[in-house]
Amino acid sequence: MSIQLTNTLTRRKEPFVTIEPGKVKMYVCGPTVYNYIHIGNSRPAIVFDTLRRYLKYRGYEVTFVQNITDVDDKLIRVANEEGTTVKEVADRFTDAFNEDLRSLNVLPPDIQPRVMQTIPEIITFVEGLIEKGFAYESEGDVYFRTGRFSEYGKLSHQPLDDLQAGARVEINEKKEHPLDFALWKAAKPGEVAWSSPWGEGRPGWHIECSAMALKFLGEEIDIHAGGTDLVFPHHENEIAQSECFTGKVFARYWLHNGMLNINNEKMSKSLGNFLLARDLVQKFGGQLIRFFMLLGHYRNPINFSDDLLEQASNGLERIKTAYNNLSYRLDLARDEEPNGQAEEQARIIGELRERFITEMDDDLNTANAITVLFDVVKEANLYMRQENVGKTEIQAYKDLLVELTGVLGLILEQEEDLLDSEIDALIEERTEARRARNFARSDEIRDLLAAKGIVLEDTPQGVRWRRK
Repeated sequence: MSIQLTNTLTRRKEPFVTIEPGKVKMYVCGPTVYNYIHIGNSRPAIVFDTLRRYLKYRGYEVTFVQNITDVDDKLIRVANEEGTTVKEVADRFTDAFNEDLRSLNVLPPDIQPRVMQTIPEIITFVEGLIEKGFAYESEGDVYFRTGRFSEYGKLSHQPLDDLQAGARVEINEKKEHPLDFALWKAAKPGEVAWSSPWGEGRPGWHIECSAMALKFLGEEIDIHAGGTDLVFPHHENEIAQSECFTGKVFARYWLHNGMLNINNEKMSKSLGNFLLARDLVQKFGGQLIRFFMLLGHYRNPINFSDDLLEQASNGLERIKTAYNNLSYRLDLARDEEPNGQAEEQARIIGELRERFITEMDDDLNTANAITVLFDVVKEANLYMRQENVGKTEIQAYKDLLVELTGVLGLILEQEEDLLDSEIDALIEERTEARRARNFARSDEIRDLLAAKGIVLEDTPQGVRWRRK
């Protein structure tokens, strides 16, 4: 069976066929780095990291690009509030984003382009759209003509007239059509800006991803992914501008993960349920957060609550306990298989691996794949209950657990604990970093300690710590 993926563009589950045999060009939208990421942002990071790992497991060579939006209204606002530059804000929160992903065992992208580093390519892209008649300049702004792209709305499956009727579009006399979107924005006083044929300004949001994908992956890519909140207008606009610029299909497969709710409510600051990923990692550990995210199918919405997290914790501990028991029994097992079950156990292990692959091939069904992991645990425990077991079979069960959990980005080996003196030294270094306003290093130390199961509590009397 081949890998099947549900394509948002066609609303169908389709066989995965790459443009170039054996190679995957994959682009996933990254964050706007004006703050720390919230727990909802971690879901696409984990989901599409898992897809990337699985494609590599199945023998594909994957080039993975994830952008950083480091120029935006929100970044400009934060920079003004802090009395610093947009670049300094972006650098700080890009480092924090990458640190958060490491704590969730998300592999770094092969390429992580930033808007500020891609300005020439963006300007060239916009110039090309103007030359082809798909864009126009208006008082220093440049807009894309949505009406010129006959397939506009094909990703969100809404015709242009319906989009216009249902959209809450701000009235802008500079536009020829209410749904035309900005490719380039004229600079306001005091804003970060670059020189362009249309005057000082900066890119619009949507154009950056098209320009970066073209620069690093070429005119056609295999997979473009992100959260369902990006389907319209971001990804819809990417398709329009990219396909008008190149005359080719931009991406073969569009994949979108469902949203995350907190205690059955949409996450928002006004409801007081806005949770930062790093705070939850510090409290529960990155491995548990990752495991929880994979317990549901990526396309479905998921609900986050302490009760559900506790259930996930029990499941993860069950897998880790089996791994530790296998490690213990390996030292006691015999070199030969004394019960004459070698062939039977090899058959069971082979079938479990094939079942895991079948579930993952079916639209990255991590929920069912984890069910297979529990069956691996069950079969391994049944075998270990016998008085005489073979070393080869115990090793095979252990290797299978490591292999399959590795595909999901889960780590079974227990890291060595830090000594109390090492913890105290790191806390002192963190305190000094905070005094020096080196928040990046302060956060790095906190995340390191959290990954080791050390919980910090800032009190009026100083920092206290405890082991989970």
